[in-house]
Amino acid sequence: MEFFCYHRDRPGSLPLRERLTEEHWSYMDRFELIARGPTFSGDVLTGSVHVVDLPSPAAARAFAFEEPNYQAGAYRDVLVRRWRNVLGRTMWDFPGGREGGGHLVLGFGSGAAVDLVPERPEELIAYGPLLSDDGAAWLGTAALVRSAHPESVLTAGRYDAVEVHEWEFGGRR
Repeated sequence: MEFFCYHRDRPGSLPLRERLTEEHWSYMDRFELIARGPTFSGDVLTGSVHVVDLPSPAAARAFAFEEPNYQAGAYRDVLVRRWRNVLGRTMWDFPGGREGGGHLVLGFGSGAAVDLVPERPEELIAYGPLLSDDGAAWLGTAALVRSAHPESVLTAGRYDAVEVHEWEFGGRR
């Protein structure tokens, strides 16, 4: 099962995150990741995305809440949702390469699912629906994109809320 985790930073947590960089990376090395990387607002670090393959919702919550930055208090909250890898690849397989930034686009919704088949796949680094723990209910869409208009990967007017964050490829350099 695949899960989308978004850890949102607590304001002022950068010094703590910098001290824990190696501990964080070592922790992540233990998991099969589909995508990962930090989010920003300008030059300010705002969070971390981790898309991971795990056996159960309980394992996904353990992954998210045992993460060293979370344990140390660097994050203010964590979003954990079951996710489906529509593209069937990891971020490392993105044909556009790792150079250059991108965006995290989160659309939150309910009811009938939308955007299950993405348009413009050449702009998509990772893409899939956000789902309930049992996978039965559609709760939105999460996408990592490289596009001049990142919000346009989602159908306008079909989401209760849409967030767009600057994002970059993560992991060891």
